[in-house]
Amino acid sequence: MNIRMTAVLGALLAVAGCASTSKVMLGQARAPVDPASVQIYSTPPAGSVEIAQLESSSAVGFGTQGQTDAAVMRLKREAAALGANGVILMGVGSSGSPVGMSVGAGSYGSHVGGGVGIGIPTTQKRAAGVAIWVPNPPPAPRLPTQTITPTR
Repeated sequence: MNIRMTAVLGALLAVAGCASTSKVMLGQARAPVDPASVQIYSTPPAGSVEIAQLESSSAVGFGTQGQTDAAVMRLKREAAALGANGVILMGVGSSGSPVGMSVGAGSYGSHVGGGVGIGIPTTQKRAAGVAIWVPNPPPAPRLPTQTITPTR
């Protein structure tokens, strides 16, 4: 019975920890592009064409910046697979993990058993956006360079 319970709990944790992406097509897909070339926008650039509405989630964790980055990167990868060179980021949020633990005890005749579980609250980061194709995308912004002059 212990092995069965462990297997069920392990399966639940694996399913809850899965990251995912979903899409709703809004227009025609294009030839795939490199995910590194996909730019994030807060508003649609002039002349952009909508390809798909996307939603993604990170793996289960503790609400870190890395989870947010992973959810946004999933959006970029899915957009690139559809031939989009941009994503209008609609929002990023968190949701609690559906995994739960319990405490229990039981007896059968002269046999008694029990168990204690500790629940650790975990979250998934979710991101939503619209995959777009921009005819002449502006170059990616660059950080300003600093020149250092020696002082005497």
